[in-house]
Amino acid sequence: MKRDSIIYIVAAFMIAVVVVTLVYFVYGSNINSKDKYDKDVLGVSDITSGDEKSGDSMIETSGDVSGEMLSGDDVIDNSVYKEAKVFYGDSRSVAVMIDNERGAWPQSGLNSAYMIYEIIIEGGATRFEALFKKDNLPDKLGPVRSSRHYFLDYAMEHDAIYVHFGWSPLAQSNIKSLGIQNINGIYDSFFWREPPKSSYHNAFTSKENLDNYIARKNYRDEQTQDCIIQYWNRDTDLTDGTPATQITIKYSGLHNTSYEYDPETKTYLRSMRGVEHVDRFTEERFYAKNILIYTVRDELLPDTEDKGRRELYNIGSGDGYYITNGKCIPMKWEKSTRAGRTVYRDVNGNELKFNDGITWVQIVPEYGSITISE
Repeated sequence: MKRDSIIYIVAAFMIAVVVVTLVYFVYGSNINSKDKYDKDVLGVSDITSGDEKSGDSMIETSGDVSGEMLSGDDVIDNSVYKEAKVFYGDSRSVAVMIDNERGAWPQSGLNSAYMIYEIIIEGGATRFEALFKKDNLPDKLGPVRSSRHYFLDYAMEHDAIYVHFGWSPLAQSNIKSLGIQNINGIYDSFFWREPPKSSYHNAFTSKENLDNYIARKNYRDEQTQDCIIQYWNRDTDLTDGTPATQITIKYSGLHNTSYEYDPETKTYLRSMRGVEHVDRFTEERFYAKNILIYTVRDELLPDTEDKGRRELYNIGSGDGYYITNGKCIPMKWEKSTRAGRTVYRDVNGNELKFNDGITWVQIVPEYGSITISE
């Protein structure tokens, strides 16, 4: 009898060991799989140094997660993002020409853009081309102004529907020959007039108006390419950059643009000709999270209308500056064709990655000047 009890005890122990082992392997495997899944979808890795991951000694990520590029597979706060919050969703880009002559001030809607170009036009003034996701167009936007042919290059590289009110002769010819899908205020009543109604600086539009014309013209309204720049999924500092808290860009004897860094919001507040750059309707200050500045050669066109219109030599490569979070680093830009994507690289040849937020691109004539200081 005693021998039978020992056998039963041994058998029970062996069964218990088998059960515990099976539970460990099944449950433990699920825990490991879940842990790996969470790390994969949240973009968390065992590498804690942004320098080590990117191979770029000038990049450091704020917070406890190093700067991995945001992609369509990343999940943040249980929401799936396509690139970044400033470039979210599958709606197509819309490029809008915005007047920047003194009589057009103040403008409206620019803080809804993901990227804005400021480029010289005739007379030493500048004009903006603001890029929006169609789903993020503002309710009040403008004043909308006419096209110049070199702005088309940036509409094409963003695969954008192009919105303008009139055109120069060369822009008109190029829009037709290049087959650019456009909405033109001369033919399309997408706008309303703000006071003074007699001015040509007063044509404003809205998301609703542009949505209606995009549908009416049967233009494709979904994107077919990613954003032309790549974004970090965590706010990222330029550790080897030089301090850049005051920036002044002289375009001509007439016009200059300046930025002042706000360390609380980690953004750059805009001014022009010494006047704070604010929204006409909300009085919100216009700002940049990222700033790209570079110079290109331009010259007068043989303009038969004698308007002083210009040619911009923006195909090629050159040097410039990338500024974010209070720091500046040198960069190189390259654009191989008019429709080709402009690529921005650091001095080591690595393509730049940007913080999530509005990027202003300041394309300055060679005779202009750039001052960056602490």
